[in-house]
Amino acid sequence: MRVPKVALVTGASSGIGEATARRLAGLGLTVYGSARRLERMSPLEVAGVRLLEMDVTDDASMAAGVDRILADTGRLDILVNNAGYGSYGALEDVPLSEGRAQFEVNVFGMARLTQLVLPTMRGQGSGKIINISSMGAKIYEPLGAWYHATKFAVEGLSDSLRLELKPFGITVVIIEPGAILTEWSTIARESLLQVSGGTAYGRLARSVADEMAAADHPHRGSDPSVVADAIAAAVKSRHPKTRYAIGAHAKSAVIGRRLLPDRAMDAVLWRRFGRGM
Repeated sequence: MRVPKVALVTGASSGIGEATARRLAGLGLTVYGSARRLERMSPLEVAGVRLLEMDVTDDASMAAGVDRILADTGRLDILVNNAGYGSYGALEDVPLSEGRAQFEVNVFGMARLTQLVLPTMRGQGSGKIINISSMGAKIYEPLGAWYHATKFAVEGLSDSLRLELKPFGITVVIIEPGAILTEWSTIARESLLQVSGGTAYGRLARSVADEMAAADHPHRGSDPSVVADAIAAAVKSRHPKTRYAIGAHAKSAVIGRRLLPDRAMDAVLWRRFGRGM
């Protein structure tokens, strides 16, 4: 009898995480969805997803979650590091405490949870670490310095990790979503306006927020399911790609950054985000 593979998906209460947990459960995997608030994940139980209360800034909750999975199933095959958020605002305006919090969630939480699952995966001689990055790891935006810094860090960490885990049969995959229709954008632009809307950067903040809001239009953004499908493809593949740029504008952003020199890229982005200036 074939034992189902076991997956842990963080940030499963909404958006990409929720869609991914559903998609992987539909493939027949034993899926654990984690988030800080259990009640927001209750619809996932109907899809057969097992729920974990987990905060990626709380070491004890991450360790307890991994221990529960191993106690229940004895294995862990796939980790989808999806938990994260976007902290926006002028660097001058954002307190360093918030910058540190952004890194704690988007980078250090991901790294610590990976540390916790690796002994099991090494013992199995197999596993997949799937890290949710962003097209924002390839391009940049005014007033998004802290967010983009974390996603650049995710890419560097993941690339190094891919090589150091190769001898143990563990694969590392980077997912680079584009504009996805989730609550991420709403939260990011609300924090942007709260932090910098009334400062010297206010005019630019409103311009950037308007552009972010426009990207939430159904004709400009992609449904989270397209990202979940890419993750499912990586899970099913014996030899997945190292990177999947997926969703609205992701591939064009990655290609554009590769081809354009810095000044040309600056001009393209300023036309987009600085139109109100």
